[in-house]
Amino acid sequence: MKNILLTMEYDGTSFSGWQRQPGKRTVQGELERALSIVCKCPVQLNGTSRTDAGVHALGQKASFKGDFGIPTERIPIAANNLLAGGMNAMGKVGDLRILSAEEMPENFHARFDAKGKKYIYKILNCQELKIFSRNQYYHIKKELNLDAMKRAASFIVGTHDFKCFQAAGGEEKRTTVRTIYGISIEEGITEDGLRTIQLEVKGDGFLYNMVRIITGTLVEVGLGKLEPEALLYIMEAKDRREAGHTAPPQGLYLAKIYYNLEELTAL
Repeated sequence: MKNILLTMEYDGTSFSGWQRQPGKRTVQGELERALSIVCKCPVQLNGTSRTDAGVHALGQKASFKGDFGIPTERIPIAANNLLAGGMNAMGKVGDLRILSAEEMPENFHARFDAKGKKYIYKILNCQELKIFSRNQYYHIKKELNLDAMKRAASFIVGTHDFKCFQAAGGEEKRTTVRTIYGISIEEGITEDGLRTIQLEVKGDGFLYNMVRIITGTLVEVGLGKLEPEALLYIMEAKDRREAGHTAPPQGLYLAKIYYNLEELTAL
């Protein structure tokens, strides 16, 4: 019996999220279909994060157990061929790809053994709407005040009750207290000279839509609708209605899963 940890990336545009759903195309469903063929036995994945429809991943993780003959290092090659279209997939890349597969101890679980995650949120901050960026960025026309956003983000770092950043409809959590180890907000330029802003948020766990609501709140600070110090009141209120809007899923990327606490907490 092998216990396999997969690392994968995907473009979430055409998926109805991570979690398997009857009659819908999901990341978990597509992976389990391909892996069951490759491993010649039923495969059920334990994923680290149930990303929503439209959300992307650069480093999603999932584990599964099975008694199969295919060498571990061959699993990504065989599965990726199926995910890209099968026998006619020579030279093609699909919207879902396994980056690596590795054998883990028998008691390892991709979700329960994770120490934390890093998310990236990408904003295209320019007047011109770019059609080929519509599913990868949150497009905001008005110029954002980067310094104000950084000031506001500094209040989020640390251990707090983040109930104000939790959307309704998610899995009920025992506690809404989480630790955010760091938020970085950096400005960039695309190849065609357009301004981008990238947020990176690293923490021990995240509530439902937490990163998207944090982003929406920081955007409102950047637009001058909220003062940076308003974050202190918003978090103290523990009321979703006090925080900003929920940023769209298209700009959100699950970037990394941490299994090492030192790596997670490193600056």
